[in-house]
Amino acid sequence: MDFSKLQHGYSYRHHPHTHGNDHSRSNGGNLVKHRVGGWLPQNHDSLQRWLEKRIAYVEHPSRINIPYHQVIQDFQRFIETDPVVYMGFHQMFEQVPTKPPYDRDPTKKHPQVRNYKLMLMLFNHIIGTAPVYEDDDLVGFPINAILDWPMGTPAGMAMFSRPDVNDHFKAMFAVWANFLSSEASCSVLNDGPDGWFGPAATAAIPNFADIFVCEPAQPFYGFKSWDDFFTRKFRPDVRPVHFQDNDDIISSACESTVYRIAYDVKETDCFWLKGQSYSLSHMLHDDEYASQFAGGTVYQAFLSATKYHRWHAPVNGRIVRVLSVPGTYYAESPYEGFPDPDAAGPNLSQAFITAVAARTIIYIQADGPAGLVAFIAVGMAEVSTCESTVREGDTIRKGDELGMFHFGGSTHCLIFRPEVRVSFSAEAHVEADIKLNAPIASVSAAA
Repeated sequence: MDFSKLQHGYSYRHHPHTHGNDHSRSNGGNLVKHRVGGWLPQNHDSLQRWLEKRIAYVEHPSRINIPYHQVIQDFQRFIETDPVVYMGFHQMFEQVPTKPPYDRDPTKKHPQVRNYKLMLMLFNHIIGTAPVYEDDDLVGFPINAILDWPMGTPAGMAMFSRPDVNDHFKAMFAVWANFLSSEASCSVLNDGPDGWFGPAATAAIPNFADIFVCEPAQPFYGFKSWDDFFTRKFRPDVRPVHFQDNDDIISSACESTVYRIAYDVKETDCFWLKGQSYSLSHMLHDDEYASQFAGGTVYQAFLSATKYHRWHAPVNGRIVRVLSVPGTYYAESPYEGFPDPDAAGPNLSQAFITAVAARTIIYIQADGPAGLVAFIAVGMAEVSTCESTVREGDTIRKGDELGMFHFGGSTHCLIFRPEVRVSFSAEAHVEADIKLNAPIASVSAAA
């Protein structure tokens, strides 16, 4: 097929297979690293102002004795009765150096959260609130803001990788999710300075009523909860499917920003080391299909906080299997931690978390040359619920809904087998913003 004749201005190129997963580099040769778009402020001072307000709120004399929610009480009891966990939740704060610049928060200006008791006080407050768009910035990762430096310590890595610790985070997030699904969470859906229909948020999400299904004349634009707002739908034809009947063309499964494209990916690899190579067996939860993708291609892109959070079919075909995989919430790549941590460490660990974080895997038997394709939706911190809306045996068309992320950071991968030659469009490059259903690649049988 002559791709130069494709319409809509999309051109395609093929990248030769290279070993080592290193197609995430810019022209200058440096590893391209990302902050998750819109989840944390680019300005650290904004993040610190947010944290200072919350600390002042929970430590106010009128609130210091407010009882913990039962789920926080359970978390505290777990920390204080398991000696190894008790030690770890002390060490994760103690291992943050007390000398400059780590004696203060990542902005190097303000005191840091320094013990698990203040951590729990802040958690107790957060699970009963919905995020506001304040100070012209969104702090969409409030727990991340609290755990920023501890996640970079050896003890933090050890604690946040434990299944029992993540069970308590999951229970805590279930309570928070219930609140975010309640009418009470609509309080932030207003047109005030820190509201989601106020000036700052409107600048970040222009033409909202024209793009998304909503009822501007109704209270809260017709949304029933914060989660209802977060999982909002596009209006019909806002994101049309291109090349619907052309099975050689792969569509974008999410409204997202390209993070990495990797070739000749190994079945197992050292995903925790510098460069964060993909490890297919771990990404696919050691599923029986994993070996079929060894030596194949991985496309990864992340979803910004203010964007659309549903997933759609990138190909025509049939759903073969849907897997829900439990995992971590706050484990970040050890390479991003001390002795030289980056405050954006969790955001720089997107390849790493494909092997360890909570995720949903959907195998699709595509019509045409793509054959068996794996789609992975990866939750990234906070609630991070991945909900699939398809079942095994379903027939799908490009653009059909596959599922959605509920509140929390998110990234996704498309994985192709080595028998498939994948030629990505010139527009689908690292750091490019890709619209839902846009064509991102062409596929053919490998020579």
